[in-house]
Amino acid sequence: MMADPTPRPEIWRPHVTVACVVTDAGRYLMVEEEVAGRLVCNQPAGHLEDGETLAAAAVRETLEETGWTVELQHLIGVQQWRSSEHGEAVIRFSFAARAVEHDAGRPLDTGIRRALWMTRDEIAGLGERLRSPLVLTSIDAWLAGQRLPLSSLSWVRGGSRE
Repeated sequence: MMADPTPRPEIWRPHVTVACVVTDAGRYLMVEEEVAGRLVCNQPAGHLEDGETLAAAAVRETLEETGWTVELQHLIGVQQWRSSEHGEAVIRFSFAARAVEHDAGRPLDTGIRRALWMTRDEIAGLGERLRSPLVLTSIDAWLAGQRLPLSSLSWVRGGSRE
């Protein structure tokens, strides 16, 4: 059978990202990072890598950006947003996590200036310095008690191609 020579339209693919809301005594773990020449604040967050589970990506990104090893507790929710930074669609999986151990000597990802703990009011006071509105969206969802079991996510290995 010959291959179909008909050009196919490009398939739309949003950026898939993960983020962690890590809390300790009313403070939240944040990162200060340089993005496109601006100094902004964000939760530990980043892109899902090929072959990686969402949960593993969230733990990895938090360690790489803050030096903190975390234990995921819940899925807070999934947010859909069009980035004002690059104009593309983002699907973000936000997790609640507990800080387990800190490696203060671990080098942080490129662009990350420092990790810091801030209250919700301090975070809200950052205004335009927040990397995205998803930071407060996920904190507020967590504060409102939104918690989904981690078992609501699954990884299906293998399968057939369609």
